[in-house]
This record gives sequence, C-alpha cells and structure tokens, in this order.
Amino acid sequence: MTFPMLPAMQFNQATLVGMGLLGGSLGLALQKAGVAGKVTAYVRRASSVTEALELKVAHHATQSLEEAVADADLVVICTPIAQMLPLAEQMAPHLKRGAIVTDVGSVKASITQELEPVFARAGASFVGSHPMAGSEQVGMSAARVDLFQNAVCVVTPTRQTLPAHCEIIENLWRSVGGRPLRLSPEKHDELAGRASHLPHVVAAELAHYVLSPVQPPEQALLCAGGFRDTTRIASGSPEMWRDICLANTANLSRLISLFVESLEEFRHSLD
Repeated sequence: MTFPMLPAMQFNQATLVGMGLLGGSLGLALQKAGVAGKVTAYVRRASSVTEALELKVAHHATQSLEEAVADADLVVICTPIAQMLPLAEQMAPHLKRGAIVTDVGSVKASITQELEPVFARAGASFVGSHPMAGSEQVGMSAARVDLFQNAVCVVTPTRQTLPAHCEIIENLWRSVGGRPLRLSPEKHDELAGRASHLPHVVAAELAHYVLSPVQPPEQALLCAGGFRDTTRIASGSPEMWRDICLANTANLSRLISLFVESLEEFRHSLD
C-alpha cells in the first residue's frame, strides 16, 4: 500500500495524545507516509509505553504530556472527547508558538468552542477534524496502517482559522490516504448525528429491546447473522458513546424525533 506523496509538508515532530485504535493507526500511517521526522506518543500507563514501542505505532512514547508536546509542530488529540479539554489546558503552556493542534473527535461544535481559545492563548492554532473511520475493536493492538484509506476526513475550520492551517490539516489526512471534506463544526454535528450517532443509538436500543429479559427465553436463539450485522456497532465503548451523545444532544434529540416519525409512517403503512 502506498499513500499520496506530499513533499511540501513535513513535520519535524508529530505528537499523538492518546493511543487507542485511532491514535495507533495514525501513528503507523504517519510513519508509512513519511511526513513526520519523529512520531511521539503520549500515554498514561508505563505498560502502554512498552506496547507502543513493541507495536511500532510511534518512534517514542512517554507518560509526560509536557515532554510529548514540547517540540511538536503538530499535535493530534486522539482521546475520548470528555478528556480533551483537561488535556488541552494541561498541554497548552508547553506548546511551541505556532504549533498546530487537531483532534479526531466525533463531535465538533462543543469541542471547537472549548479548545480553540485555549490554544490561541498559548500562541498555537486549533483546527478540528474527524476521520470517518473506525471499528468495533478498540485499543492500540487493533491499530491498522490502512485505517484511513479512502475514509472521508472532515476538517472543521472556524472564522478564526488561518486558511494555511486548514490546508495543512487537510493535507495531513490526504497523506494517510483520507479524503478531506471541509464543513463548519455545526454542519458536521448535524450530518454526523444523522449518519453515525443516530445509527448507534438505534442499534443499541434494538439490541436492548430484543435481548431484554422480558422476552421469551428462546428469543436469543433466533438472533442470527442479520441481527448481529444490524447491532454490531452497539458493541462499542458505552462510556465513549455516552459522551458523544451528551455532546451532541440538540441534534440527536431532534433526529430521534424525526426517526420515530419515520417509523410511525411505516407502521401506518402496515394498517
């Protein structure tokens, strides 16, 4: 597999904050693309330092956030969204002036409103992004170098975003095989709510309803391939999806109401 060559873009150091599936996959892909001289990983546990180096998802791994970001030209926050603001406030004083920060969060409006001023005060720039790539598998050990290949990668600039910085983040995703799409944070949350957040809620509630203890004991025996395919995404991290839903409540509430109306229309067609 080859990735697009973008010789004009070269980061001396790219730091990945959080090394789950997305962070680990991005570390592999950045090294494959050759757009970062050094890929550094920030992790919380000593065992994760060892794992990151064994899996070769980064050139260097550390439990010190200050050390991880101090020399970075690019920082990508790859943690659950509830952890992003505390980490941003912790790392901001240690960033180089002119550093560019992005993220991989599934919700953009609230994250951008929180993080953009934090990094601006530190002389850095925040440009939100969201690669539409993932898996029901979690953790660094599930990382794949091709995870972002042909994936739409949404970039969400604001009025404060310098055009050159937006282009750098778009080229970042191109370099690992992604297809950048520029949207406002608000439009992203509307569209992602419909295409990603709502389907997860529907899958989770369907699984909860069908497999409820109130159903006959034989019910689970009839849940074959079609049921597993329909509810597969419900196996994702409950904590992560709780945070996503709470961060996109207005859109999600409206979308659920509209979907219920659609189900009602279908039910009426059966009468």
